[in-house]
Amino acid sequence: MKIEILRYRPETDQKPVWQSYDVPYTREMSVLEALAYIKDELDPTLSYRWSCRMAICGSCGMMVNGIPKLGCKTFLRDYPKGMKIEALANFPIERDLVVDMSDFIEKLEAIKPYIINDAPASIEDGCHNQSPKQLAQYKQFSMCINCGLCYAACPQYGLDKSFTGPAALALLHRYNQDSRDNGKAERMKIVNAEEGAWGCTFVGYCSQVCPKDVDPAAAIQLGKVESAKDYVIAMFKPGE
Repeated sequence: MKIEILRYRPETDQKPVWQSYDVPYTREMSVLEALAYIKDELDPTLSYRWSCRMAICGSCGMMVNGIPKLGCKTFLRDYPKGMKIEALANFPIERDLVVDMSDFIEKLEAIKPYIINDAPASIEDGCHNQSPKQLAQYKQFSMCINCGLCYAACPQYGLDKSFTGPAALALLHRYNQDSRDNGKAERMKIVNAEEGAWGCTFVGYCSQVCPKDVDPAAAIQLGKVESAKDYVIAMFKPGE
């Protein structure tokens, strides 16, 4: 099977160039396995990221025929006419299929992705119980594996890197909905900002490409609802 890869080696290439490889085809072979074959048997200079091979770590994100995919979860059998593989869109390319995700990580850190509670339960108090209903409020949005596919799919992030972005806003909503957390007021400053939830134009492509069905587009729209509530409260109760 013919596989074309957009190569970029900063020490020799002024810009990315396409390179073609012939890989032995099997129905069970994933794109990640095909890349491993190329690196082991055809071209050891090829660079790409991977770790778990089970769609858990989120490392092997890439563009396959122009669509953000996880290499380990994408199979050759779905591309009978061949495929073109590129580095994730909307991120600076470091080398071949490896991109610089520093901005993505900084945005995740900025939303304070951890439980904020000034009066946490002590060990003597035992476990902090949650009802199934309380868990359901945030469980879907907690399934994110930080693969960055939603950022590669997001046209708004492609146009404006100040936009907080789908994964970060979904993770923000996840913690705001957690009954153990008291940090909502801090995080809503990010949601209410121009580059927060209101920067989203609701294309919804982020949810389409998400490999874990997190539905970040829904999380962002729910964030807009909470932001609108803040706005109305501020109108009638200034200072709160």
